[in-house]
Amino acid sequence: PDGIYVDGTYGRGGHSRALLDSLGPHGRLIVIDRDPRALESAHELAARDTRVTVIKGSFGEIERIAVDLAILGKVDGIVLDLGVSSPQLDDAERGFSFLRDGPLDMRMDPESGFSAADWINSATEADMARVILRLGEDRSARRIARAICNARQTQKIERTRQLADIIETVLPRRGKG
Repeated sequence: PDGIYVDGTYGRGGHSRALLDSLGPHGRLIVIDRDPRALESAHELAARDTRVTVIKGSFGEIERIAVDLAILGKVDGIVLDLGVSSPQLDDAERGFSFLRDGPLDMRMDPESGFSAADWINSATEADMARVILRLGEDRSARRIARAICNARQTQKIERTRQLADIIETVLPRRGKG
C-alpha cells in the first residue's frame, strides 16, 4: 500500500483510479501519457490526490522518467494498457477510425511527429506496401499502396474517409458495415 507504482499508459485513468483505491497515504502513483486529453484528465486527478505525479511522455521513456524522479529501482509495479483507447477511436478529429470522417492524423500526441496524412502523401509505394503488410497484415498491401499512390497524384489525401474510399476500390466491403 505504500509502494511506488507507474501507470505508463494513463488513458482515461481507470487503472490509475483502481491503483489509488489500494494505495495507502504514503503510496505514490506516477502516470505517464502523451495524449493531451489524457493528460488533462490526469492533471484533474492529481489536483484531487497528492499521491499522483503526472508526466507527459511515452511508456518507452519509463527508465529516464524513473531516473529523473529518483525512483529507479524503487518501483513496485507498472501497468501498461497498450493500444489505441476507445476515446481516441470515438473522436473523429483524432483520425484513428474510418467510422466517421476526420483529418487523417493518427498520432497519440498530435503536437509531435508527423501525421498519417503527411506520411501517406510522401511515402514511396514500396515503403507504404511494407508498412501495410507488416502492421496491417494485409496480403493486398501492394495493391493498396499502388491505389493510394495513384490517387494522391490527383489530390492530396487528408481525410480518413478519402483513404477508406481509396482502399475500398481495392478491397470492396463484404457485407454490412
